[in-house]
Amino acid sequence: MLAMELQQADLDYFARGEWQNPQFWRRFGGRPDFTDTHVLDVGCGHGSMVIDVARAGARQVVGLDLNCRLIAFAQANLLQHHADVANKVTFLCQDLKDYPKDAVFDYMISKDSFEHILDLPGMLAEMKKRLKPGGRIYAGFGPLYNSPLGDHGYSQSRLPWRHLMLGEKALVARVQARWPHAQIDSLHDLGLNGLALADYERIFAESGLRIISFQTNRSEKLLSRILSLPAHIPFLRELFTFNVYVILEKPSS
Repeated sequence: MLAMELQQADLDYFARGEWQNPQFWRRFGGRPDFTDTHVLDVGCGHGSMVIDVARAGARQVVGLDLNCRLIAFAQANLLQHHADVANKVTFLCQDLKDYPKDAVFDYMISKDSFEHILDLPGMLAEMKKRLKPGGRIYAGFGPLYNSPLGDHGYSQSRLPWRHLMLGEKALVARVQARWPHAQIDSLHDLGLNGLALADYERIFAESGLRIISFQTNRSEKLLSRILSLPAHIPFLRELFTFNVYVILEKPSS
């Protein structure tokens, strides 16, 4: 079988994990000890985090993503460049709800995915089913929709909060005009759930999982920290909170 030709753009994006993955764990205060554990990465993308966790000593790491092109890259890249952990890693283009319900994981990771998951309560319920008692979820995500760049660039504007000024209908029409052959009727068609910070807080509180840590505006950049200062004012909190780093734990009983 001929090896899949890997595109340089994908390899470059994968390489960003060399600094992004350590940054992800620093924002939690450190990386868990993955020695001899079973780990699931929800929304694994190009697979960089999966391979890092496997190299950190995990016994098994599963990466799930709904983008089959990215999963094809992750699998081919694994075999061609990271064969030393290929026996411990599985990449699947699959929704978690379709993954075996008797699977049990010690840890679950989700990096820059929760703002794209349309049914986040449903996803957390599926994660909880497959998490061992005492097991933990580490999720870091942003920018949140109500933050300055919360449209992920779809408004193509340098003005902060431009998407909120436009409103959903105008934003969708703007994107549809650029991509006339795509069927775009809502934020969901753009892969954005549009949830507010208060929505995430409520969803986590109602998930049946224990909130071990909930932190916002995690960044090493001085400018980002300065710009986040208004988030301490209650009525500005939604507009100036740009990311969330949360640790959730399944109760032991």
